[in-house]
Order: sequence, then C-alpha cells, then structure tokens
Amino acid sequence: MALEASCPRCSSPVSSDDDGWRCDDHGPIVPLWRPRGAGYEPLTEHLLQCVDFPTWLPWPLSPGWTVTDFGCVGTPGGATLASFISCRGTSDLDGIVELSVVTEEPGVGLGARHAGVHRSDPGEEIMSAAPHVKVRLGGHPTPLWSVPTWQSTATFDRSVFAGEAHGRWLWLVLRPASAALLLSDEWILLDVNGLGPELIDVPFGENPPPW
Repeated sequence: MALEASCPRCSSPVSSDDDGWRCDDHGPIVPLWRPRGAGYEPLTEHLLQCVDFPTWLPWPLSPGWTVTDFGCVGTPGGATLASFISCRGTSDLDGIVELSVVTEEPGVGLGARHAGVHRSDPGEEIMSAAPHVKVRLGGHPTPLWSVPTWQSTATFDRSVFAGEAHGRWLWLVLRPASAALLLSDEWILLDVNGLGPELIDVPFGENPPPW
C-alpha cells in the first residue's frame, strides 16, 4: 500500500486494532492516509480512495511548480471526510513558495493542522465581512477570508485563507505569508479526479511543507 495511516490533527503515532484506529494524543480517530513521497502510483491510490471527494489543485500549475504531498481522511471502502494536496514552486517576489489546499467536512481538523491554529474549523471570522480573496472552483468564484494565526504556534510564517465550498470547508495555506499576494490573480482550482489523461503529466517533487 502506497499510503500510510496517521492522525489528521497531529504527528503523534497511531495504532489499529479490531475497534479501529487510535492516536496517542487524540484517542479514536479516522486516519489520514498519506504517502511517504509524492508520485504517480500513490496519487492513483489516493484518488481511488477518495473517488467521490474532491482534491483541489491549482491548474494549470505554473512552470516549475510540483506536487509535493497529498492525502485523505477516511476508512478504506468508507466515506472520505477530507483531502489535501500540497505543491511547491517559486515566484519573483517570494522565492520558494509552498501551498496546501485542504477541503474537509466540519470538525475534521486537517485544515487547522495545516494552518497551525488551535481549533477544528476556521472560526467566526469566516463570512463576517467582505471576503479577502476569491478562487474559482468549477468556473464559479468562491470567496475566502483570512484566518488569523497570531494566537498559534505558526506565528507569521504563513498566510491562511478559508471559506465554504460545496458544503465543506476549503483552506488555502501559503508560505511565506507574503505569498498571499499571488491570490490576486483569482486562481482556478480543479478537482484532480477530473484531470483524465492530463493526470500523467502532473509533475512531482520533494520537500513537502512542514505541518
């Protein structure tokens, strides 16, 4: 199996028995399935496991950008609760940029782990004012709001945006924080399940973002 089980909320060890999966810190969990290294074979396994759940990727990827990590939360043969994908590239202003896109059902906590915030869901800032940025999903603009990270261990090393898309939370986490300016172009996010033959051309790289 190309994907390995871990906790969606933290990096503590996990174990399994007849009753399911457990995290040393969070107790019973639905595991996060994530590869040791990004590649075509593990991505294919990922898509088979979350065939009815989107994995949103900026598309087309800019020249030089690569997919460095991905995963999904769920049980084999059961419902998928969350998915994410990370990619890495460069910009003229920021140098190396890392991006993670997470979509999840409420309460899963995977997006919050990427963002470095101490709660499961984005918080009261979402939809309380005009959106800060927009992305396009399926041709439709999707508003996102900035999620403060100053109360977390993440300090100011990243920018976090979140909103609602198709009844689920959508998170974008960018490092460094200044890379948020890239979103002024209103990125197009495409479900990787819909790539078809283009899937074979997805470029893979190393050095996934730390989280």
